[in-house]
Amino acid sequence: MRIQRVLRKEFFMTLFIKQNKWHRYSVLVHTLALVYHAIKAKQYKMIPAAILHDIGKPIVAYQDDKDRRTGEYSFTNHEEIGYQLIKKIPFISDYTKKLVRYHYLIRGTQKAKEKGQTGKYHRLKRISSHLDEELLKDLSLFFQFDELAKK
Repeated sequence: MRIQRVLRKEFFMTLFIKQNKWHRYSVLVHTLALVYHAIKAKQYKMIPAAILHDIGKPIVAYQDDKDRRTGEYSFTNHEEIGYQLIKKIPFISDYTKKLVRYHYLIRGTQKAKEKGQTGKYHRLKRISSHLDEELLKDLSLFFQFDELAKK
């Protein structure tokens, strides 16, 4: 059953061809671009997270009616699914696991605030408040690399 879920057209379309209007590239090319930006900035400790940060996207990719009309895809909860995929792998550092799990936290918080989703906004702010200062700084830098990798 799980294999069938993964081997859907959405999996291949998003991994190799396209995502949505916010991403110029497929998941794979976007990932490689993020790795490039981490290397260029000499942030070598972020490279494993850069490689893994969107691992959940092709698995959760879907199209609602609006997406079907525009030919785009949505990826709700992709960061948590990615984290669930890697959390028990012993050779992946806790640091990498946290970057993968929380890489969407900054954008998610901004979007929740803009859309007036107060419950979600406060939940995400509460998560942020439990993360250490160094990780929050690195998440902010990772977010910048992720933005650069979309262009």
